[in-house]
Amino acid sequence: MSSSDPDGARQVRRSRPPGTFRIGTIAGSDVLVSSSWFLVAALIAVVMAPRVDQIEPGLGAWKYVVGVVFAIALYGAVLLHEASHAVAARRFGFEVHSITLHFLGGVTAIEGEARTPRQEFWIAVVGPVTSLLVGAAALGLWFVTPEGLLLLVVEGLAGANLLIGLLNLVPGLPLDGGRVLKAAVWKVTGRVETGVVAAGWGGRVTAVLVLLWPAIQSYLLDVDISGIDLVLSFVIALFLWQGATQAITSARIRGRVTKVIARDIARRTLAVPDDLPLAEALRRAHDADAGSIITVTSAGAPVGVVDEAAVRAMPTDRRPWVAVSAVTRTLVEGLRLPVAITGSELIDAIRRTPASEYLLVEPDGSIYGVLATADVERAVRAG
Repeated sequence: MSSSDPDGARQVRRSRPPGTFRIGTIAGSDVLVSSSWFLVAALIAVVMAPRVDQIEPGLGAWKYVVGVVFAIALYGAVLLHEASHAVAARRFGFEVHSITLHFLGGVTAIEGEARTPRQEFWIAVVGPVTSLLVGAAALGLWFVTPEGLLLLVVEGLAGANLLIGLLNLVPGLPLDGGRVLKAAVWKVTGRVETGVVAAGWGGRVTAVLVLLWPAIQSYLLDVDISGIDLVLSFVIALFLWQGATQAITSARIRGRVTKVIARDIARRTLAVPDDLPLAEALRRAHDADAGSIITVTSAGAPVGVVDEAAVRAMPTDRRPWVAVSAVTRTLVEGLRLPVAITGSELIDAIRRTPASEYLLVEPDGSIYGVLATADVERAVRAG
């Protein structure tokens, strides 16, 4: 679920997001804990305190420690849920950067998106299945656990994990069930964007139901609603609505991206030696009506692409005295793209190697032109 450079990620661990700390690794991925988890632990401790008092009177402040222990056990189960996503993603060849535990549960940072409905389905569904299995195991233990605080913890784990598993199967993004729905619609229609939009609207409907749930409980079940219930329903509904809306927006952008063809928006390019004065290179490009400049060796092999932003930053009075190589980016791997590249493949290539210009080459290696990132962005907006 999300918002990269996978090649760099394999070499260097990514910096941790602000407000998180690393507690170890699982399934080959860093496990991060958000500082918001402590708020959850405190909230759980307060909510459980009256029940702990009933079971074991006279504990005093230690009754809150029981709540914190339960929070740790509960988030251990959440970690298993997220680790199952990580394992499934790795089995399909995806890079998994981290698992983060936060206020509303957890999130697994997976590089890239599923390439087929089958991958999407299995990566999504293993999480809820894991939670249901943990809940079933805890429920089995409930029958053999003696009365006391341990039974309270086992009972809470059973109920929480069964609830997490079932709720995550609700067909709406950003829940796992939304990704299952996305996979199903994708399989039927052949369009991933249609699947995302369908699951996104499912998420929006779910958000509205969560927001109204306290009122529904009060009306139908005659249940007293506390302020905490109202706050939690609002926070969860907001989280679901924002996630669903972001997914729908991304799907619409992705739909426009598929229409972008690199060949159609390529700029005509002028080849010059890298020791040519910049002012002369610009004059020749203007005379040739070229929208870009590349530098070549004496044998005509391309070695660099002139950075338009660097040219604009170069003072006009210095341009006659500066070689064009001073504003040229060397053609490292990732800056040469096939002229036939289109759609999401083009966007993925840009994400892997961010730059302002790319050299487009024909299958035989000959130069076709230069692709500017700014032109891609305009094409996506216009689409």
